[in-house]
Amino acid sequence: MAKKTTGSHEWRVGLSWRSGVGEALYRVGEAVRPIPRHDAFVTDSPQPHSVPRWEARFRAANLTLPEWARDAPDRGVYTSNASGVWEIYTWDRASDTHRQVTDRPNGTTDATIDPAGEYVWWFADTDGDEFGVWRRQPFGGDHADAVDALPGLAAAYPAGLELGREVVVVGCSGEGGSTVHSVDPHGTATLLYAHAEDAGVGALSADETFVAIGHSEHGDSLHPDLRVIRRADGTTVAELSDGPGLGVHAVDFSPIPGDNRLLVVHERRGRPELMLWDPVADSVDALDIPLDGDLGGDWYPDGTALLVDSEHQARVTLHRLDLETRELSRVDTPPGTIDDAAARPDGTVEFRWSSASSPAQVRTAGAPAPMLVPPGPAAPPSVAVNDAWVDGPGGAVHVLWAAPPEHTGGPQATIFYIHGGPHWLDADVFMASRAAWLDAGYAVVHVNYRGSTGYGSRWRDAINGRPGLTELEDIAAVHDWAVAAEIADPARSVLAGRSWGGYLTLLGLGTQPERWAAGVAGVPVADYVAAYEDEMEPLQALDRVLFGGGPAEVPGAYAEASPITYAEKVRAPVLVTAGRNDPRCPIRQIDNYVSRLRELDHPVEEYRYDAGHGSMVVDEVVREMAAELEFVTRIVPPA
Repeated sequence: MAKKTTGSHEWRVGLSWRSGVGEALYRVGEAVRPIPRHDAFVTDSPQPHSVPRWEARFRAANLTLPEWARDAPDRGVYTSNASGVWEIYTWDRASDTHRQVTDRPNGTTDATIDPAGEYVWWFADTDGDEFGVWRRQPFGGDHADAVDALPGLAAAYPAGLELGREVVVVGCSGEGGSTVHSVDPHGTATLLYAHAEDAGVGALSADETFVAIGHSEHGDSLHPDLRVIRRADGTTVAELSDGPGLGVHAVDFSPIPGDNRLLVVHERRGRPELMLWDPVADSVDALDIPLDGDLGGDWYPDGTALLVDSEHQARVTLHRLDLETRELSRVDTPPGTIDDAAARPDGTVEFRWSSASSPAQVRTAGAPAPMLVPPGPAAPPSVAVNDAWVDGPGGAVHVLWAAPPEHTGGPQATIFYIHGGPHWLDADVFMASRAAWLDAGYAVVHVNYRGSTGYGSRWRDAINGRPGLTELEDIAAVHDWAVAAEIADPARSVLAGRSWGGYLTLLGLGTQPERWAAGVAGVPVADYVAAYEDEMEPLQALDRVLFGGGPAEVPGAYAEASPITYAEKVRAPVLVTAGRNDPRCPIRQIDNYVSRLRELDHPVEEYRYDAGHGSMVVDEVVREMAAELEFVTRIVPPA
């Protein structure tokens, strides 16, 4: 897997910023317009044995894959919701001691550990706005011991963090563009890089001589170039660019000091693949890896092999590539999806895995039982998903679908649950939200529309120039297929999703009003011009790629793709959820859309909460999911 900080939601290289918070981040809310309570959907008890199965899945303790310290591998850090809020935990493997080390009302998710295992670093934003500073505290300390880790730097959106033995390299993003600083042990910060376009720290060499920076100085943040600079003075060592429409992404330098090879993800052959680039020798080792799908990976700690992941047809497999012999061997993992993996110093592979029917587990390759089991009752299982391929206007669309456990056949009320991103995908992965809809008696259909990852670069980039409407063409084709296959009742089809999926929901309700009986739009883009004006700067850069410019340059494109343009055509009742502090899909543009529907006297309900693009508070996500269930079952009852 691509290197990440604990709790990050962008575990693959090169994903969109508006990828949706996903199941790892819970959602917080209070109703703006009262939504009737329904005892079948929500309880006041946090005890899993006394709550419905769907709620027990959200309340069950969960955790991320621990990240271990490079020079002290018995010390690690991970994120868990065991306290009822997602927070940072440390794990001393030698004594098998686990400690919660952060305690903030709205949770903490982004953290890492220094090479010596002495300090935990975590990102402190304000109530989910993703804008803040890095904090540092001793491994054995707690939240009260935390101090500003980089006091000389102003608050910003994070754009990469590399902790070395002697220096720290940190990327920041904000109104002035992107910067990269090197900070010495005395706290003195040296500016290494600055540019108005989106950029970030990619990697720091093992001897801390070189820094890899991913940048979009050419104006295309979806397809960045790479620059390696000297950490001492910021001078350029080498550049790597594959040209227009082809991105290159740094994963990590070799873990061996003096070995300057950088593991890179490239797209030269139409899909993400791996290669080794030595910027000092200016040489490239193109790794011809005979695996299907989009490839990612990272180093084994001894530098002799790569741990390669293949994302193919909504599943992930792991493999070991010996760099001397080029022998490729399969790592023993169950069928399903692996969302994080790492090789330990002794060569064992640890990973976090789930499938549609089985809740997430942290496991060791080849071992029959989970490596770590969080406290409390386990999440109830769900049902497996089925695969289908549907002819769409841009090619075959991969579909995952599931029927409720007691369904005996025939068309049924169906939730078309659309993923965020747009550069993300729906996979054979455990989703508490999907399971909740199935338990309530609905079929669920997922669409890996054009724009999704896992199906090659061309499929991912097919929405550029016409975002939103392109994806909805694929969703319409899948809706037609589901009706013809007698899975979905055309009169009881519900469009739903979060983030980009919420955006597609609102846009679909306006441009395909005859198809949908109801809509549930979580933290959506609703008024695209207002969203662009208020959103975080890296997302503005991404939108300029998707549309071919900003609203001033291509106003017609933004108007055509904006849900508020079609508000008068919406027929179905709609529930909109929104975070007051959301930097990705800001609140003002949602207010504009909801106000417009109310001016039209159209039935719209809103659920607003005090967090950002998602919340880490378990009680609150239960209330929001209950509100969604109540809304849909009232408008479109299951059989």
